[in-house]
Amino acid sequence: MSADTKIAELLTELHQLIKQTQEERSRSEHNLLNIQKTHERMQTENKTSPYYRTKLRGLYTTAKADAEAECSILRHALDKIAEIKSLLEERRIAARMEVYSDPPRKTMRRGVLMTLLQQSAMTLPLWIGKPGESPPSLCGAIPASSDYVAKQGDKVAARVKAVDGDEQWILAEVVSYNHSTNKYEVDDIDEEGKERHTLSRRRIIPLPQWKANPETDPEALFSKDQLVLALYPQTTCFYRALIHTPPHRPQEDYMVLFEDTSYADGYSPPLNVAQRYVVACKENKKK
Repeated sequence: MSADTKIAELLTELHQLIKQTQEERSRSEHNLLNIQKTHERMQTENKTSPYYRTKLRGLYTTAKADAEAECSILRHALDKIAEIKSLLEERRIAARMEVYSDPPRKTMRRGVLMTLLQQSAMTLPLWIGKPGESPPSLCGAIPASSDYVAKQGDKVAARVKAVDGDEQWILAEVVSYNHSTNKYEVDDIDEEGKERHTLSRRRIIPLPQWKANPETDPEALFSKDQLVLALYPQTTCFYRALIHTPPHRPQEDYMVLFEDTSYADGYSPPLNVAQRYVVACKENKKK
C-alpha cells in the first residue's frame, strides 16, 4: 500500500473517531445536566437525604464511565494523528534523499525555513499521560536515556566547528547513526550552509518530542534560573541562556535570558523560545 493511500485511510478513520467523540459527548450531556439539577434541588430544599446521595452516586459513576469512554476515543484519535505525521515525515525524508542523490542541493529561502521551524514547534504534540503516569524521556526538559539513538529525520542540537574555528551548537537533522563508530551523520538545518557533519554522541542533544504540560507535569519543565541551551529567535543556532519564566500553560513558551556581553548585567532582555528548542546545557560555568 502506498503512503498516500495509507494516509487517506487513516484520515477517514480519524474523521470517524472525531464523529464518535462528538456522539459520546452529546450522549453524556443529559447525565451531566441531571447532576446539575440534582444539586440545585438539594440547595433549594437545603438537605442531603439518603435518596439524593444514592442518586448522585449513580449519576457520578455514569459520568466517570462516560468520560473514560470519551478519553479512550480521543487517545485512539491521537494515535492516528501520530501515525499520519510519521508517514508524512517518512515521505519528506525520502524526498530529501532524492534531492541529495541529484546535486546540486536546493537552498530553502530563509523566511520559509523560519516559518517551518515555528510550525514544528507549534505542532509538537502535548504529552497527555494516564492518571499516575510519569512523562517519558524527551518530554519537555526530561533528557533522552543514555542508550537512546536518534532516528533518521530527528532534529537535534549539534556541536560543530564554525568556519572561524570556534565551536557552536546548531540545529541539525539526523541522516544516520553508525553503531560501529558510535557517530552520527547530521545535516545543518540551515541549508545555506549545505554542510554534513560526522559527530560523536556527546556532541548531539536530541530535541524534545513532546511538550510538557505545565498544569499536570510541571516537573518536566526547566525551572527558573536554570542554565539551558536555547535556539535564538530567527536563527538556527543554540546559545546559553537562563530560564526567566517557565510556561504556565501548554501553549506558552519559555521566557529566557541569553548570555550577552553587550548588556550591563551580561544577559539579554527576556525572549520567547518554544519548548521544542530548549535543551539542557552540559556546561555549568558562565563564559
